Amino acid sequence: MSVLVGYQNYMLDYGSRPHIELWRALLVYGTRYFAIGLLTPPLFYIVRRWPVSRRHYRRLAVYALGYVPFLCAFAVIRWVLLPPWLEETNSFGPRTLETLTWLAYTHYADSLLLFLGILLAAHAYTYFVKSQQQEVDRSRLRQHLAQSELQALRTQLQPHFLFNTLQGVSALIDSSPSNAQTMLLTLASLLRTVLKHGSCDLISVRDELEFVRAYLCLEQMRLGTRLAVRWRISPEAEGALIPQLLLQPLVENAIAHGIAPARDGGWIAIEAAVQEGRLLVDIRNSIAGTSQPGLNIGLVNVKARLQHLYSDDAAFEFCIEADTNIALARLALPAFATSLAQPAVAIGGS
Repeated sequence: MSVLVGYQNYMLDYGSRPHIELWRALLVYGTRYFAIGLLTPPLFYIVRRWPVSRRHYRRLAVYALGYVPFLCAFAVIRWVLLPPWLEETNSFGPRTLETLTWLAYTHYADSLLLFLGILLAAHAYTYFVKSQQQEVDRSRLRQHLAQSELQALRTQLQPHFLFNTLQGVSALIDSSPSNAQTMLLTLASLLRTVLKHGSCDLISVRDELEFVRAYLCLEQMRLGTRLAVRWRISPEAEGALIPQLLLQPLVENAIAHGIAPARDGGWIAIEAAVQEGRLLVDIRNSIAGTSQPGLNIGLVNVKARLQHLYSDDAAFEFCIEADTNIALARLALPAFATSLAQPAVAIGGS
């Protein structure tokens, strides 16, 4: 502004006598706006501490009165930095109290416009920073709420899984004590695996399948030859990431409602592959007999966790093919980078 205004006044004064030199015009207006620049940070600080808002609209009167000390401070700084410029003679005048008063009097209109501009800019900047901080706080709050809900959903599965497994153990205590003991040891290893991963939302498919295999071992101890398991896992899928304890409730649902009620048992097939950047997991199982209706905790839990973690980027489908008596649970979610996956966890007796 000092360059533009200084050059403008130099051109307007070009035909007058005596004529102002360009460097003097730039020096005079540069000093004027430099004085305004020195007063800008204090004004920004004041506005940041005491902004005008709906609750504090009376501060407008305080800022209106604040123009007087602003003008006085501008005149003093300008008077100290450079002697007053006398346009009548196009020369610098003496530093006296009269010229100091003259500086304040002759620049009150320009200073008022600059004062208002600075106040508007300071309020705009203050509200922008505040809105950005509020958005960050809201984002953090949503993240914490989502994390809390995910933790609640994950912990909802653990008592459900533990209760059903202990029921199977209790059924074998009288008929097969050795199998019941083995189931307890395997169950303890499974719980250690859950604790090892802690609150991790995503683990590798390899780790998740190890947990599912150990769980199926528990079920095979209970069901014996009535449970047949088929695997078809591609190497690319093993390194992808998947939410922790996502497959176990689907497998448990398949056994509880499709295989266990059948007199001759049945089979369950688990397939996983990566296609076009998507991790596809299919869990199929035979259906025979009639099972008691459940609470659908597993299916509801899976849908809720996928919604929290992936929003619309993941899909879950469950259907029953009436003509073939086969139930299908299908998952499709982004195949995240395998470098984030945790190493496989070996599950065994202890």
